[in-house]
This record gives sequence, C-alpha cells and structure tokens, in this order.
Amino acid sequence: MELARIVENLLPSTVMATPGKTARDARPANEAARLTSRDNRWLKEFRMALRGGLPTEGGFIGVEGARLVEEALRSGCRIQAVLFSEFGERHHQRLSSLIDRPEMAFPVLRTTDRLFEGLADTERPQGVAALVHPRENSFDDFVRAPLFACAPLLVVLAGVQDPGNVGTILRTAAAFGATGAATAASGISGTANPFSPKALRASAGAALHLPILAGMSLSILLAQLKVAGVRTLAASVHEPREGDQPLLAPWQVDWCQPVALLVGNEGSGLTEEVERSADARIRIPMASGIESLNAAAAAAVVFYEAARQRNAAAAPGLPAKIT
Repeated sequence: MELARIVENLLPSTVMATPGKTARDARPANEAARLTSRDNRWLKEFRMALRGGLPTEGGFIGVEGARLVEEALRSGCRIQAVLFSEFGERHHQRLSSLIDRPEMAFPVLRTTDRLFEGLADTERPQGVAALVHPRENSFDDFVRAPLFACAPLLVVLAGVQDPGNVGTILRTAAAFGATGAATAASGISGTANPFSPKALRASAGAALHLPILAGMSLSILLAQLKVAGVRTLAASVHEPREGDQPLLAPWQVDWCQPVALLVGNEGSGLTEEVERSADARIRIPMASGIESLNAAAAAAVVFYEAARQRNAAAAPGLPAKIT
C-alpha cells in the first residue's frame, strides 16, 4: 500500500510541467491518471488555485464547474490540466469534443469525490476543474477595437473591491459589446482580482475572453488612454462643485467614439481627483430619494445605452437591437 502511494506521487512528477510551462508533451490528452493521495502534486496545484484562490507557480488559475471549464477550453487560453471526480465524469461527454482536439494536448486527470471536495471552492462542486493561464495583454491589445466594433469600448475598474461585482461588471460589459477591461487601485482601495474563483464565476467566463489589463497604475493608465485618443468617462457619485464639469446622462454621450468608462469603489466611488482628470463625468438620473445604484447595476444601465447607440450606428435606419 505504501509503495503504491509513493509510486503515485512520483508519477505526476514525470507528467507535471516545469514552472511556467504546460505539460503538453508529457502524456497523451486522452490518457487519464487517477489520483488518490491528498499529497499528490497535481491536487496541491488545484487546491492552491481553487480553494486558495492563488495562481500556481507557473501562473495558472483554477476554474471550476462544467460551464466555466467549457468557456476556458473555448477561450484559446493555455490549459495545463483538466480534473474530473467520479461524480464529475458525467460532464466528460459534454467536454470531450473540446478536450480531444489534436491541439489541446494536456493531461486529463481523475480523482475521488472526497478529494475533489477538499480542493473545490464551491459548497456543492460539479466535479470538474481546469488549470488555465489567462492571456497576457499589452496596452495595445487593450485599446485595439476588433473588426466587429466601430471603436474601442472599455471599462476600467478602479477600487471595485467585491469579486462578485468585478465579475458581474465584466460579464455585463462583454454582453453589451465592450472590447477590453482594466483593473486598478483608486486611492487606498484596490480592485479584486478578476481571475479569482468568485470573480470568474460571476463573470461566467467573460474574464477569459476579454482583453484584460490587471493591476495597472491608474494614473499611468489614464495618461496612456489620453495619448491613445480614448475619451474617459467617470461614473460619478459626487455632487458637482463650482467649476466642475457638468454631469452627463448616458444618452448624452457619443458611445461610437473610443470611450473608457471608469467605475469606482462600491461605497465611495472614484476619488474626486480621478473624476476631475476624466474627460467627462456621467451619472444615471434616478427618482428622488434614491442616492445611487450598485456598481454592477449602474454599469449595466450605461453599457446598455452604449450598445443601443453602437448597434444603431452599425445598421442605420433599423431599430437598435441588443444581442
């Protein structure tokens, strides 16, 4: 029994990639290794990425659940390994067409339900997870508009601390045609990691598809946006002071030009310094007695208007259609 356990722990060391590299040539993709020791090196990697919420030494993050793993496999991101539990085997057929593609050469691993529950980040795990390396994007990637878009439509999260809000904003922005996203600190408030397990679940995988600049200095980012000719709009929660720019409603903005929407902290919003440095300040008109919307809800309203304008411009003379 002890010898079998030692052999199992040694086996993944021949399969496992060296730090920063995938295990592409180590084992055929359709050959499964069964892992039954909690101390197995692969399970430690998954535990760190999922339950710990930290990237592995090679920069891989954990995604959990059939839908998120499917999005990861479709995203074009590098995959280090896919792991199924006994219960999770029911999802294998759904994912097999993606896993078995010739270019997707990575280990497909199996473990027990008990061990999978010990590394999962969810209370009722679906029994399937993957280690994924998010794309590394440059500023040029971030501001480049794809062929289907009339201009860059960007969102900058500055001090959004709740990972659920970060993921929801990214999902909403992507749904309404945003072409890139960035996260930065604002004042003393940092922004939650868009690739943490909770943020990834809230984004429904959108964070794996959008070009994202994570953890950039806000002052440097705003300066680069200005040089690139991208208009910055600050989502404001502050009453204007004398000399401040007037507040614009979302429908008073031309969203068919290069635009970046700045979204601030859930409680305090953007700092006044950031608001004043933006090209314009924007606020959603609301009924009296309602002070503000949740950051994610406000972003949804604004991006809906952006999508309405951009779709109308793409098909003049036809009713605007949100898809």
